Amino acid sequence: QVQLVESGGGLVQTGGSLRLSCAASGGTFSIYDMGWFRQAPGKEREFVAAIRSRWSGGSTLYADSVKGRFTISRDNAKNTVYLQMNSLKPEDTAVYYCAADSPDTDEYDYWGQGTQVTVSS
Repeated sequence: QVQLVESGGGLVQTGGSLRLSCAASGGTFSIYDMGWFRQAPGKEREFVAAIRSRWSGGSTLYADSVKGRFTISRDNAKNTVYLQMNSLKPEDTAVYYCAADSPDTDEYDYWGQGTQVTVSS
């Protein structure tokens, strides 16, 4: 069982930056594909970014809405995945969740509790 704990959310002005962290425990972090998702009030949860495991090449994928502004990375030695968010916009306001996808499934199996990001205009 993998536990995920996000941190780093907060209030920032338009154009500002935040770095989210997601610390994993209880599993072999390096074998999991990791993703970030977000959910704004009244909207469905949406995909933000993902990074493959080292064994799968470590490639990254981004939603079009964040491409060029957000960067996902991972530190397997620290069991942590990051989301660097630059040039933030009010529409980025949401609860951000990290998730882990184990190698034997095609879905995200484990989820964190979320961290709030609010971008003021």
